[in-house]
This record gives sequence, structure tokens and C-alpha cells, in this order.
Amino acid sequence: MFWFDKQNEDALYMDNRQLSEVLCDGRTLNVNPDVVADFRDMPFDDESFYMVVFDPPHLIRAGEDSWLAKKYGKLDDLWQFDIRQGFNECMRVLKTNGTLIFKWNEDQVSLQEVLDAIDYKPLFGNRRSKTHWLVFMKD
Repeated sequence: MFWFDKQNEDALYMDNRQLSEVLCDGRTLNVNPDVVADFRDMPFDDESFYMVVFDPPHLIRAGEDSWLAKKYGKLDDLWQFDIRQGFNECMRVLKTNGTLIFKWNEDQVSLQEVLDAIDYKPLFGNRRSKTHWLVFMKD
């Protein structure tokens, strides 16, 4: 949703779903990743990328068929484990000194809860309203 150039040949998009659906407001939601896979078990070799952008689902309360769940995805009861696994996978596929950009909206889960669930500390970040952008580097 935040990419300026969705056709950039240097970007590889991954999501665990592929769909095209008209939302309740009449707009069409297209989720058409290059790779359909789970962020907890990425199909890439170790140290494949210089940069990874990790934008996981941030909702724990949303109806399965709601436009919010369709647009952003939904976490389950084991979200802390899932997010930790996602961070571990992001770091695995990053090259040494690679950069991880992490996006989180704390509408339902605070950023502090996420940071408590992972083993990594951000270098710096930014917040706009409830959305945080954090930068991590792989040692």
C-alpha cells in the first residue's frame, strides 16, 4: 500500500495471499505478490537481500470478512510468536549489515508489546499518528 513505484524491478513482493476484491466503499483491493509465502518461513536463501521491508498484519480484532482484515490481514492468538518468527526470518534472509524496515500500526497492539516479543532493538524510527516505521540492521 505504501510503495510509490509498485512496478520497480528491484522490489520483490511477498504476501501469504493473492486476491482481487471490490471493497464495501467500491474500491478494488488487489493483492498480487510476486511470491505467495508465509513470512514465518520464507522461501529464500540465507543472506539474499540488502534490504527487507516487514509490514505484517497488525490487527487482532477484525471480522474474517471485514474490509480491514482483507486489506491488512489479521494476527491470531499466537501473534507474539509469529512476529518473532517473522523478525528471525527477515534477519536470516538479510545480508550482513543489511537493513530491515519495519512498519507497525499500534491501533490494537502497542509497539512496546511488539518490541517485548522480539530479540532486536531498532536503530531509529519515526511515528505518524499510530503508525511507526523502525529501522534495524543485521550484525
